Amino acid sequence: MLSDSNLIQTASSYFLGGLVSLLIITNPLSKIPMFLALSSEMSEAQRRQQARKACVYAFAILTVSLFGGVLILRGFGISYGALRVAGGLTVALLGYRMLFQTAEAKPANAHATRNIAFFPIAMPGISGPGAIAVVIGISTEIAELKVGTREAVAYAATVTSIVCACFVVWLTLRFAQHASRWMGDEGMDAMTRMMGFIMVCIGVQLVGSGVRTFMLGT
Repeated sequence: MLSDSNLIQTASSYFLGGLVSLLIITNPLSKIPMFLALSSEMSEAQRRQQARKACVYAFAILTVSLFGGVLILRGFGISYGALRVAGGLTVALLGYRMLFQTAEAKPANAHATRNIAFFPIAMPGISGPGAIAVVIGISTEIAELKVGTREAVAYAATVTSIVCACFVVWLTLRFAQHASRWMGDEGMDAMTRMMGFIMVCIGVQLVGSGVRTFMLGT
């Protein structure tokens, strides 16, 4: 039987790991320019509503990926190692683009839509390929625990980390105009590039974990 200290360690590990990874990959500050461009003709109330809906959608997408990811992998015969390598490459590529981007292009039809919550804010903005890959990667790690109580604690901690990450994104979008004025274009560009470098590091770590899984034959 697992002790309370082991369960607490498991909970803190998956919560902090999930939260940090999701915040780095979603990079809430990088969503500010897109959100402001798409909602420029909206009232403040409409902008708040779109931000709230986007985060609810993102939470649903990531939670479904967490609990259904392993089943999808098994259904298609994809190994955990393959998922981690593919997810790592995806995250690293997204990070590379953020690190060496020249300028973030504004959507051509920025004023043509009113319902921006699901697309492109929630998907692929918040819960994009990188975030989904990381969440499914976490689910494969949890599946390998093979201990009922510890597995349940890990899932609960990860769901909590998703909730907290989506809440941070919501706060960022809620006060997007204030943050944009405070940081300025150069500050936001520097933050985006720093997050991109960290994403590359996370991607390399995922690839290494996947290769190790391949070598162990699991």
